[in-house]
Amino acid sequence: MRRKVLMILGGVLLGFLAVLLTSVIALRAAVTPASAQAAESPSPAVATPKPTATPTPTPEAKYYTISFIGDCTLASSQYNNDFEAKMNGDYSYPFKNTVKYFKDDGLTVANLECTFSDKKMTSDGTFYFLAPSSYAQILVDGGVDFVTTANNHRHDFAEAGITDTEDALDAAKVPHAGEDETYIYDMDGVKVGMYCLFNGLVPTAAKVKSGVESLKSQGAEYIICCLHWGVEGSYKVTSDQETAAHAAIDAGADVVYGSHPHVLQRIEKYNGGVIMYSMGNWSFGGNTAPRDRDTAIVQVKVKVDPDGKISTDGYTAIPCCLSSTASVNDYCPKPYDTDSAEYKRTMTKLDGTWTGADLNVDYSGYHTG
Repeated sequence: MRRKVLMILGGVLLGFLAVLLTSVIALRAAVTPASAQAAESPSPAVATPKPTATPTPTPEAKYYTISFIGDCTLASSQYNNDFEAKMNGDYSYPFKNTVKYFKDDGLTVANLECTFSDKKMTSDGTFYFLAPSSYAQILVDGGVDFVTTANNHRHDFAEAGITDTEDALDAAKVPHAGEDETYIYDMDGVKVGMYCLFNGLVPTAAKVKSGVESLKSQGAEYIICCLHWGVEGSYKVTSDQETAAHAAIDAGADVVYGSHPHVLQRIEKYNGGVIMYSMGNWSFGGNTAPRDRDTAIVQVKVKVDPDGKISTDGYTAIPCCLSSTASVNDYCPKPYDTDSAEYKRTMTKLDGTWTGADLNVDYSGYHTG
């Protein structure tokens, strides 16, 4: 009996403890802070922002400037020593007022009308111009990148003079081309082809076409024909000049650069090309007091499209005086003031509206006796 009572009491006690434990657990859950519950709950996933795509830049065209100037005769004639005296050993002197236009362009082109040699030479020419080989440095200091020697003074001292001149230019690292010759100039990756021709002052359509085709076969991408022609002292373009110039452009040339008349002649836009019939004189040691002192810098803009197409994008003319000293020639060209009468007069010679008379050029006095 006693044992049975103890068993009943034990069962009751176990039931009571079970109820008590359940109550404690329920009470603890009721008072657990919300923050603790949140900590025990899994956090929702946070979306990773997608990176913003960088837009591909639109390819842009590149532009280059090719500058053209007139005759560079970097020596006095056999009749005086005026150029050498005024330069006084300073190779930078002739271009000191204008070098800023040439140092940062893509290419500067000039007509070289003198011989560089350290030998004693004579010539039977009416005028000849012999400079020490060191004078090639004038071109370097002036920012000139290419010269044509295809002109009527190329043979003043025969083959010896030609060889010495070319050697001096090579030593100074000035690219050049002579009679009926070509040259490929690397203008920041653009292959600029140069063709030079004198042909007794009558460059023909057939010859310039042949020169242009030769440059094309050599891979030229932009072509310049340097032609020595025309009538000395005349502002008028001859029919021979016009025929040859148009033939050059029609054959694929982009620019025609003319020299010899010693005065400016008109600039023509033709079939997508630019024709400078005559750029006159620049630093010209051949005359101590020229009657026409007007000259110019012509800068042609070359456009290279993103697809590689190369074209001429117009030109700019900068009227200049061939001397920075009034009345005489100091061989140091200087730009005219843009509001001056001289500036406007020079522009009329370039745009073809100049109506002044041609210069009378008579050398008969040098052939007496």
